[in-house]
Amino acid sequence: MNTYESYFNVNKATWDLKACYHAASAFYDLEAFKSGKSSLNSYELGALADVAGKSLLHLQCHFGQDTLSWSRLGAACVGIDFSAKAIEIAENLNDELALDARFLCGNVLDTAQLVNMKFDIVYTSYGVVGWLPDLKPWAAMIAKCLKPGGTFYMVEFHPLVWMFDYTKQPAVLKYAYNETQMIYEEYKGTYAEPEAPMISKECTWNHGLGTVVNALIEAGLKIDFLNEHDASPYNILPELIRTESGFETKDKLYPLIYELKATAN
Repeated sequence: MNTYESYFNVNKATWDLKACYHAASAFYDLEAFKSGKSSLNSYELGALADVAGKSLLHLQCHFGQDTLSWSRLGAACVGIDFSAKAIEIAENLNDELALDARFLCGNVLDTAQLVNMKFDIVYTSYGVVGWLPDLKPWAAMIAKCLKPGGTFYMVEFHPLVWMFDYTKQPAVLKYAYNETQMIYEEYKGTYAEPEAPMISKECTWNHGLGTVVNALIEAGLKIDFLNEHDASPYNILPELIRTESGFETKDKLYPLIYELKATAN
């Protein structure tokens, strides 16, 4: 993946900055989390109902709130992220909360070499695959990290969401559903702290549902379900309407998230 190293470095520098602002933001509400509030949503809690006593690998864990939420539920957790600053915050949180999660700093595609063990569950969520140029090595890594019969679960923003350029107001339909080229954007602030005095510089790739599903099948996983949902648990896109289910577009013309569960052979 050396071809993409410069893109990964751009993203890593941005996420090192984001980690500091995110940890202090109302969006992540770290004080409530420290007091016992879970960062997990109904989708992932419903799909992974019983994690107690199981080993769980959290890919692209940011500063570890979800990892530590799973740890509070009894899972033996390992989180990985390429941002050294995010991992530093995660480790400090783990120590402060007297939990037993482990955190590793590295490119998610290198996870199988870094963890050197297999897991009952591999988990990843909300804004993850768009940072990867090719999902085949990602899926192969997941298969290597799972025990036979182990579970892979992801919940992610729907690829239709990423067809828009949100730096324009109103947002403009700009990118292909299966965009073949890298997408580069710069904008002020970050989704969790729009007024943060930083410039987010991001190299991303769009992957349609077929690309995601076929990469996992090719890696040897059996797809258990693929669900699409109109409601996002996060109000991070323009002009969403709050409903009983979360946040939705005004006329519900397209889903905002999807969830996928698969089993290793």
